[in-house]
Amino acid sequence: MKKIGIILSGCGVYDGSEIQEAVLALLAIERRNQEAVCFAPDAAQSDVVNHLTGKPETGARNVLAESARIARGKVHPLSEAGAKDLDALVIPGGFGAAKNLCDFASKGADCAVLPALQSLIEGMYAAKKPMAFACISPVIAAKVWGKHGIELTMGSADSAAAKAAAAMGAKMIARHADQSWADTAHKVVSTPAYMEAKNITDVYLGIESMVHELLALA
Repeated sequence: MKKIGIILSGCGVYDGSEIQEAVLALLAIERRNQEAVCFAPDAAQSDVVNHLTGKPETGARNVLAESARIARGKVHPLSEAGAKDLDALVIPGGFGAAKNLCDFASKGADCAVLPALQSLIEGMYAAKKPMAFACISPVIAAKVWGKHGIELTMGSADSAAAKAAAAMGAKMIARHADQSWADTAHKVVSTPAYMEAKNITDVYLGIESMVHELLALA
């Protein structure tokens, strides 16, 4: 049984992990009889958004505590995640990936990745362990490994996010929401998910494909 780390960034598409993407990744891993272990930063969210109105709200929320909503309480601080303990890594999308795991949402190609996460994924890369990124989270891979010419997809290669990832050195591959792309040379898999999807069925198919490719590289 492989141990797959899932990096969550809160709970909810506008300020945390995209819930459907995260749950479908957990399901895809369990259906293949592998073990998913959730991690999240123990830090304040970048912001709080009312998911009914789409408008910002006052107050503060903790990323780890919010991520526990998705993981049913079974989530560990990101500081406890180590490349030596994991066989693969998955980062779902949602604006939390671009706000709480890095600051791409505010700084674009000039963004910085959360140091604990950068250390983890650099460790996974050095150990030749595969990683998967969904929706907007491939920008994290682009920031860390763009210099290696990594291949990624976020759907259309012409989107603003894809162009920013390309500016960081990544090679962007156009794929539909129900597809994934595997850069076998770098052991990185990605899928557009809700960057392209119009329904949950396409997200399901894309994440199923992503996890299948991920485990094939593990």
